[in-house]
Amino acid sequence: MSESLESRLAEGLDALGIPATAAQRRGLLDYVALLAKWNRVYNLTAVRDPRQMLTRHILDSLAVLPHLQGRRVLDVGTGGGLPGIPLALLSPEREFVLLDSNSKKTRFVQQAVLELGLGNVAVVHARVEAWAPGQVFDSVVSRAFASLRDMLEMAGAFCAEDGQLLAMKGALAQEELADLPPGYALAAIHRLQVPGLEDEQRHLACLAPVREDQDIRSKQQG
Repeated sequence: MSESLESRLAEGLDALGIPATAAQRRGLLDYVALLAKWNRVYNLTAVRDPRQMLTRHILDSLAVLPHLQGRRVLDVGTGGGLPGIPLALLSPEREFVLLDSNSKKTRFVQQAVLELGLGNVAVVHARVEAWAPGQVFDSVVSRAFASLRDMLEMAGAFCAEDGQLLAMKGALAQEELADLPPGYALAAIHRLQVPGLEDEQRHLACLAPVREDQDIRSKQQG
């Protein structure tokens, strides 16, 4: 990898306030190299320049890292492994499942996981609405998924009762926030500051299942 990519990554991680070992930084750069190599054949992303991949994919994905909770994380609609692979590289103590319905993309992700030596990542090729994992997750994250309603209706059941669903978005319309399905509440909205993308909107919507006892209390208080 070129020195410019290494320095750009170091500056980006510093701006995000995210510590990383030399091995973790090397893993992130190796992932960019794999993404650029396979992208020529598999069309994994419209971004072609490795420098832009670093900004728009790696740093953008890592901006959500401080908001993860718990040990088990599900990345719904991972595509080429985003945000799951960057998050897994910097969170070796967590277990990640990366889910996508596109077989070409999951083949790439599986190869990337193998080459990067990520023992804390499992890759699943399945449609989200047809998948039955038999377990729940502390954090369910999606990047550029459809609408919040679609995410909750399709992936909400994968979230633990005390877990959270994290939707990474650009702009957030009030109409979308007001259209949540029953059983879920908006816990917080965070404005994400991604190094190199300061002029572009990045938001993280944090959603949580509403327990039945909470729902009863809220109705009584209302």
